[in-house]
Amino acid sequence: MRLSAIKKLEGTITLKSGLHIGSGDMEMHIGGTDSPVIKHPHTLEPYIPGSSLKGKVRSLLEMESGLMIYTEGNVISVDTLTKVRNNQDLKAKGVAILKIFGSSGADKEDEQVFGPTRVSFTDCFLDDEWNKKARDKRWLLTEEKSENVIDRIKGTARDPRFIERVPEGTKFKFLVTFKILQDGDDNLFDTVLLKGLKLLEMDALGGSGSRGYGRIAFEFYDPKVNDNFKAFNPF
Repeated sequence: MRLSAIKKLEGTITLKSGLHIGSGDMEMHIGGTDSPVIKHPHTLEPYIPGSSLKGKVRSLLEMESGLMIYTEGNVISVDTLTKVRNNQDLKAKGVAILKIFGSSGADKEDEQVFGPTRVSFTDCFLDDEWNKKARDKRWLLTEEKSENVIDRIKGTARDPRFIERVPEGTKFKFLVTFKILQDGDDNLFDTVLLKGLKLLEMDALGGSGSRGYGRIAFEFYDPKVNDNFKAFNPF
């Protein structure tokens, strides 16, 4: 196993609906939002953590693989592969996921078999050109959306709360790198990783996806990759 190349996917993420990725700040502020979005500590500009992208892409690939019924609610692991050792199709999907995203590290043998994690997702900061346009036009970088619960008996709203979101139309730049370590890794990059990104585009990123939050669209700087991605059918 030898590092022979590092491939890159670069481009922009455009929000097709408001995005909420929480900052983890649970402190209540009088007159403030109940759930703020994560922001860069220096610029106070919203960004998309690479861990959010990586976690959601892996989750969707695991859902698509058909292996989740064997995981008992955990991520796919070597133990999962043991349970499906007689089903070569399911096992191959599990091996691909472990090679791309890595194993738990609890068993040193896992790293010897699959090697280190291939993929790396960087944090996604505001696209420079879009950010300049937003500043020039004095656009707000975040918005507050009121949420509530409907009383099914009275038909009235109650328990109001204010959720901070990054508005629809905001653009972020993204970078994904992928290590080529052995034969077959090119196929993992060209098919499995792109499938995960396509599934994410079809689903949602961040919180409250079932309420319409977090719809995104990828656009790649490489025209060939961009055309292939648009035509890609993950099912």
